Amino acid sequence: MSLTCFVPFLFVSLIAAGCAARPLYPLPGKISDENRPPIQTSRPYNIAHRGSNGEIPEETAEAYMRAIEEGADFIEADILSSKDGVLICSHDVTLDETTDVAEHKEFANRKRTYDVQGNKTTGFFTVDFTLEELKKLRVKQRYPFRDQQYNGKFSIITFEEFISIALDAPRVVGIYPEIKNPVLINQHVKWADEKRFEDKFVETLKKYGYKGSYMSKDWLKKPIFIQSFAPTSLVYISNLTDSPKTFLIDDVTVLTEDTNQSYYEITSDHYLDFIKEYVVGIGPWKDTVVPVKDNYLQTPTDLVAKAHARNLQVHPYTYRGENEFLHFDFYQDPYQEYDYWLNKIGVGGLFTDFPGSLHNFQEWTSPISRNDSSDKSSSSSKVLEKIALLISSFKNG
Repeated sequence: MSLTCFVPFLFVSLIAAGCAARPLYPLPGKISDENRPPIQTSRPYNIAHRGSNGEIPEETAEAYMRAIEEGADFIEADILSSKDGVLICSHDVTLDETTDVAEHKEFANRKRTYDVQGNKTTGFFTVDFTLEELKKLRVKQRYPFRDQQYNGKFSIITFEEFISIALDAPRVVGIYPEIKNPVLINQHVKWADEKRFEDKFVETLKKYGYKGSYMSKDWLKKPIFIQSFAPTSLVYISNLTDSPKTFLIDDVTVLTEDTNQSYYEITSDHYLDFIKEYVVGIGPWKDTVVPVKDNYLQTPTDLVAKAHARNLQVHPYTYRGENEFLHFDFYQDPYQEYDYWLNKIGVGGLFTDFPGSLHNFQEWTSPISRNDSSDKSSSSSKVLEKIALLISSFKNG
């Protein structure tokens, strides 16, 4: 079954199902790897940040399936835990911004104040809800200027459900899960076997066959990057799995949550020499790579050059198509931003809220040969090549 038939069918089915606690796809994936087109590795990776969350509420099954439909190479998720130790997909440790928790009177007494990365944070925390309770909530769009029509229709999903979406895709799609806020999770969630959040994270990946170093045969079958802002978590899991890891780097004003180190320290030559033994890449906030002043780009730092000198990939975040997020240098054109980062800065992947937009840009400027002998496919490729030449001529003219 083709991608254009398979994914929309699932997407419409899930919308019709609405509040179903379990997805309509099997766990684990049943599609043979041999029958699926492989992941592309010839151009920078299109990483769907929390799914296609520019269109669909973030970290939902529907957002991830839309991203696969639109051509994402990897789907990205933030992994937290419920009170009863089930790993879930949610970016925020609190539920306030992206769910309807405030509308549930039965949970009114669950609001708490915890220390989160040195800040007193008040809200409804995932660690105070069981999975059954979390499944009663419905997800909503984070930003008011994005499409609100899907608010209240979709539920929070588990880490295993996220994995199943990738495994059941009609082509090989990678996953890019984050060990999110491990300090907080390990403080508030206790597993019966006294294992850590990181242990449970890796156990889940192994359960579904994720293993192998970057570009190995095993990795190509089930591509994955494990990411975290917490360097101690990445060092710890290096003894548990050989899957490739990415060290995330925040804004210059933010300290690491576990070691309380500054941006300047963790991007120093000395520290990069240390962390490169445990990771294959870094995932920096894009304004950390190229500083911004008054919404204009400044002179790029040497972070990308230092990473590449150590054979580290660079996957910056986050690329969002709306004018609210585009710097003035790009004239309200996300394609110009893609071009700048992929071709001038030279990074190996982009975390984007709009994987369809990035996919279209890449297909126009660096199309992948499908080895399709049909006249129709050949004709389409030639048209795309002409468009790419026209764009190049316009830019150089």
